[in-house]
Amino acid sequence: MIDENRLKILTDGAKYDVSCSSSGSKRKNTADGLGNAAFAGICHSFAADGRCISLLKILMSNDCVFDCKYCPNRRSADVPRASLTPEEICELTVGFYRRNYIEGLFLSSAVVRNPDYTMELLYKTVLLLRTVYKFNGYIHLKGIPHADKLLTQKAANLVDRMSYNVELPSEESLKLLAPQKTKKSIFTPMGELTAGRAQYLAERKKGGGRVEMKGLGRYLPAGQTTQMIVGASPETDGKILRLTQAMYRKFDLKRVYYSSYIPVVQDPLLPDKTAGLLREHRLYQADWLLRFYGFTSEEILPEDENLPTEYDPKCAWALKNMQFFPVEVNKASVEELLRVPGIGAKGAYKIVSARKHATLTFEHLQKMRIVLKRAKHFITCAGKFFGSDDPETVKFRLMLAERTDSAEQLNLFDQGLLPPADAEKFLLRSTPQNALAVLTGQL
Repeated sequence: MIDENRLKILTDGAKYDVSCSSSGSKRKNTADGLGNAAFAGICHSFAADGRCISLLKILMSNDCVFDCKYCPNRRSADVPRASLTPEEICELTVGFYRRNYIEGLFLSSAVVRNPDYTMELLYKTVLLLRTVYKFNGYIHLKGIPHADKLLTQKAANLVDRMSYNVELPSEESLKLLAPQKTKKSIFTPMGELTAGRAQYLAERKKGGGRVEMKGLGRYLPAGQTTQMIVGASPETDGKILRLTQAMYRKFDLKRVYYSSYIPVVQDPLLPDKTAGLLREHRLYQADWLLRFYGFTSEEILPEDENLPTEYDPKCAWALKNMQFFPVEVNKASVEELLRVPGIGAKGAYKIVSARKHATLTFEHLQKMRIVLKRAKHFITCAGKFFGSDDPETVKFRLMLAERTDSAEQLNLFDQGLLPPADAEKFLLRSTPQNALAVLTGQL
């Protein structure tokens, strides 16, 4: 019987890991199994900042032999310790699924005894879930650095997604704040998973799609992800984005997640205040530009700089490159349209499709829900331009547009009437516009 105290400790210990999106799996179900990891089988529920909360998110144990300075479960921390057995996690997962609380599992663990021992327990858990409990549902497993390659590969044949968290953007910061971890201990298994998936896909193509392990499905059908903590170490956004870009290219990651540092533990080597949600938000916007808009990290900002707080990264790039604007929406390529602030990926393709049938005007763009308060400074429609030619005026209006996106019903006592020293107050209010931007990433 799992007591409530252990459950509280282990679910609370897992909350700092944000790399738990449950999308993208196409694992084949077994006829006599329980659950479904396909798109329709996952109940996507989102928090205010867009994070998926549809999974049981839990640690197997928080009794860690590592002593990472930023971690509340580090060896030297004076916190209550708890552990669950593989069988207890299986019973918990299936019990919660039957009650319709969850549609999948996000399973991680502190390093108990040593990496191999911990990874073996994690592997045993997912093996039991798939073979004994017949659980078809989504499973995201956190890999353990330094663990044996064979254990990692065997686990990858059972789960939908795996992740090894980079945590800190440089080797120097890892040595200082997480001395038991190295870049090699994280990047090596990430590379092995990438190679394993490539081999699986090649064999599957050669064998006509019949290389799945019988009853167990595909090799990492939802790929792998990672996470970086922002603000615990001095690396700039430029350096973080260059590392992000390199990992996307080398490891074919589905996502890189960013977690704003929160001072939950006290240590002289750590900052005494949070990095703030706005910085995290800007990194996600820049990440979207890397993945879907054809930008490189070098274009977005220099390596030694942070992203601006006043407006999003695409606006910042456009202001630095006014020589490319305005573009004529009736003639511009998709690539050119994607670089216009206020035109997202969907909007760009709508424009290209619609202009085959008629010459587009600003009224047409408004009906397509193009954000004209941004875009009008960078486009012409049938030769007409309604923006401003003055760069300083454009900059001011983009800042104003960012603020009005977060507008609320105002009153005499609204602190938001004052020019904010911290733009976060304006940008991260819970409004429909902000919620949509978080979920879609449209810039």
